Amino acid sequence: MDELIHHTRLSPNCNDRKLPITMAVLHYTEMKPVETALDRLCDPEAQVSAHYLISEEGEVTLLVPEEKRAWHAGASHWRDIKDVNSASIGIELDHPGHGLGYRPFADAQIDALIPLLSRIVKQYDIPRANVVAHSDVAPARKTDPGELFPWERLADLGLALATPKIELGDPFDNDGAFYLALERYGYDITDGIKAVEAFQRRWCPRKIDGVINAEIRAILFQLLLDRDRGDAR
Repeated sequence: MDELIHHTRLSPNCNDRKLPITMAVLHYTEMKPVETALDRLCDPEAQVSAHYLISEEGEVTLLVPEEKRAWHAGASHWRDIKDVNSASIGIELDHPGHGLGYRPFADAQIDALIPLLSRIVKQYDIPRANVVAHSDVAPARKTDPGELFPWERLADLGLALATPKIELGDPFDNDGAFYLALERYGYDITDGIKAVEAFQRRWCPRKIDGVINAEIRAILFQLLLDRDRGDAR
């Protein structure tokens, strides 16, 4: 573990977990330079933190020990987990985000993320379906790490789910059925359009408009089918 961490700067913004670790949540900082993000994540008045921050140059900083509950997800939920902070490891990626000039993630950064995430997933036996975006667990509020994040690269290494191969097409005959299925998969559908955008951002990032169409209906149905068959852990 120590060989994956370049720096330690412990944040006071943490407390005790109430749940076992079953998730990993990926974020971007939307702050530049990286020192600005580090300062905020360690500022007691900000009341925000993460377990790790990875710079665009690929340097990993430990901010909160994994046994502690970092304050990275905010008001969020995933499937039956309402206290995502207690159940997850939070990893922040140094990045300008959508607010400061969205762009592809640096190769060195993803090269540093992969072994760290691999160790976390293995150590805590985290299902691939529970390696998620901040936007997945808080769709009404968040868009990070966004549509340019290389999910398929993680999927190729068994660290996240790949976009599924469609077998049966579009089974939903109305939007209400789609929303119920989206909620069953794990998303908060309180804000329906934002929930659809979050799903598109993760599974169909070519067009993010919050509009339900045949393609995303088919993807969602396949994700549920794969999960029910035990193929999507």
